[in-house]
Amino acid sequence: MTNPAKKRLSLHLRIWRQSRTDEAGEFRDYQLQDISPDMSFLEMLDILNQQLIEQGEAPVAFDHDCREGICGTCGMMINGQAHGPDHETTTCQLHMRHFNDGDTIIIEPWRARAFPVLRDLIVNRSAFDRIIQAGGYVSIKTGQAPEGNANLIPQQHQEGSLDAAACIGCGACVAACKNASAMLFTAAKVSHFVQLPQGAPERTKRVLAMINQHDEEGFGACTNTSECEAACPAAVSVSHIARLNREYLKAMLTATD
Repeated sequence: MTNPAKKRLSLHLRIWRQSRTDEAGEFRDYQLQDISPDMSFLEMLDILNQQLIEQGEAPVAFDHDCREGICGTCGMMINGQAHGPDHETTTCQLHMRHFNDGDTIIIEPWRARAFPVLRDLIVNRSAFDRIIQAGGYVSIKTGQAPEGNANLIPQQHQEGSLDAAACIGCGACVAACKNASAMLFTAAKVSHFVQLPQGAPERTKRVLAMINQHDEEGFGACTNTSECEAACPAAVSVSHIARLNREYLKAMLTATD
């Protein structure tokens, strides 16, 4: 619910604290007063951390980089929703006007076996990097950019590829999925290349390698509940998962040792 009057907020925060991966964590309670509804969610956490430092306590560790809704680094669960209650928005672009005075806000890291907690709200998302390394590339010569009309690409393929390329790799799809599946992420990376001629040389190898790496990392299977799409701040469509499944089936039928 949006705070229409822009009243300064008093908040009760329940935040997951965990000093390192191999230690147990717990929720701890904090109180904040006089929070502006125009603050971003991360600015609110900055205020909390300043107070904790002044009190001689360890600040809450959380990931962030651009704070412009571009990089996807800032992912966390807010009241059980990936990136919080605002649709198609990263945590850094979520503003406190979406909360009301006296609210309790529960903040925790992504929950997935493939995303082990490093500290507090920070998880290790290097599993995504390894999926990309397995096949998220094209074997084309680098150097001077080719002429724009050298490879004519149908408009629907251009738009579909760009839609897939919008994925920022934040991990919200994994956190929202009941199976902790990374199929939307993997599908976006496969779909991005498969719709372009530059992706043709590795087409069969790519999908097999990336799916195998996905499974090896410990991500779960997709059961088509579409929660990943609902949680995605870039609005990546589950239609890319359908394309991934078709590509995987064709690759399995045509692959040779």
